[in-house]
Amino acid sequence: MIQIENSYLSINVNPKGAELQSIYCKDTNLEYLWSGDPDFWGKKSPVLFPIVGGLKNDSYQYNGTTYQLGRHGFARDMEFQLTSNLKESISFNLQANEATQKAYPFLFSFTISYTINKNKLSCTYQITNVDLKPMFFSFGAHPAFKVPLEVNLAFDDYQLIFSNNETAQQWPLTSDGLIKREAIDFFKDNNTIDLNKNLFHGDALVFKELESTSISLSSNKSKHGFKFEYNNFPYMGIWSTKNADFVCIEPWCGVADYEDTKGDIEQKEGINILLPGEMISRTWSVEVY
Repeated sequence: MIQIENSYLSINVNPKGAELQSIYCKDTNLEYLWSGDPDFWGKKSPVLFPIVGGLKNDSYQYNGTTYQLGRHGFARDMEFQLTSNLKESISFNLQANEATQKAYPFLFSFTISYTINKNKLSCTYQITNVDLKPMFFSFGAHPAFKVPLEVNLAFDDYQLIFSNNETAQQWPLTSDGLIKREAIDFFKDNNTIDLNKNLFHGDALVFKELESTSISLSSNKSKHGFKFEYNNFPYMGIWSTKNADFVCIEPWCGVADYEDTKGDIEQKEGINILLPGEMISRTWSVEVY
């Protein structure tokens, strides 16, 4: 486990998956990240790469060949190399190798960096195509935040407040985690989701092209919460497993397969394309209080 800290925050990161393990605020004496209780969900903040969500039959086609790839890809289960360890920032890197190429036939360099500034943590994903051919991929974040933050409160004492009023549909998921073709109404010129555990009994709430660039967790029974900021992530998932005390805020550059997909990765919705030598970078951040 690697730790960095300042006068306000202490964070821990596991090189396996370069996965965030703790966001502890010294001012509030609160932990903001989910505990990773395996009775509910053993992860805390996995990275999603080279796909987001599930593939139909856990497979896709590229250049006439079928490849097997499980939900959310392989990066979250792989050992990243520590490449920089400074007082208030830390970076990890994953390179394509023989094992990754069996499931994903592209050469890549994937760097995840964490930076703290006062009471704000930023996480940056930087993906570079080091292959001689175009690279097709998706990626995203999956941080799970502790709800309730304080022992005297309950999950449904909290709400998620989006920075903009939204008029947007929710895209339901099948039991296999694939996206249904028929969306349902959700936001109707409003910006708030009142949390309750029944919201997630049918899996994640999936949205496309929201106007908001931040989501805040707050409660009218507490002065503590956080503001989660993101930009240039065209998809958003909000999720918790059944009856667990956390909520995931998941900005994505990519999305699960549709239930009627043909499986060609080059035609997949939400796929990103990098030409040889090109790089893409996206950042999310959370400011705690």
